[in-house]
Amino acid sequence: MKFGGKTSIALGEETVGEKKVTFGVSSMLLSANFLGIEGDLEQIPQFFGPGLGRTVSSSGVTTLTGNVIIAVPKAITQESLRPYVVAGVGLMHARLSTQVDLLDTKSNLLGLDIGGGVIGFVSPRAGARFELRHFKNLTDDASGAVTIGGTKLSFWRLTAGLVLRY
Repeated sequence: MKFGGKTSIALGEETVGEKKVTFGVSSMLLSANFLGIEGDLEQIPQFFGPGLGRTVSSSGVTTLTGNVIIAVPKAITQESLRPYVVAGVGLMHARLSTQVDLLDTKSNLLGLDIGGGVIGFVSPRAGARFELRHFKNLTDDASGAVTIGGTKLSFWRLTAGLVLRY
């Protein structure tokens, strides 16, 4: 779930704070010690909502990030929940299509994500993961976004997911 969004993208600021369903997949390599890496891909359809007078016909934000994970070592947690913090950088692609093509936006931004969560297993191969992350852009995209001021895009993501171990 996405929530708490803020943006300077025109026509998006009215509904960006609304809660939205997210879809994604992550791949993580986590050592028994404390260090790990992760690739994370997420899609948030209708990120900007219908907007003022239903002028927004479709929108979405896609994030693709590479992350570093620091977890409590497995020797301490044994087979219980294993807390971790995660941070990384990657691509944030925002698009907003309107009834008036003049206000359409497609923007590629360098993004930062930072958060934390827990991971645990109920069997040798399957478990669950719960996480809270904050995403925000680091760069401005003057060429592809219709904005008020510089391009700003940020939001929180709360996830719960199935974990499969290979």
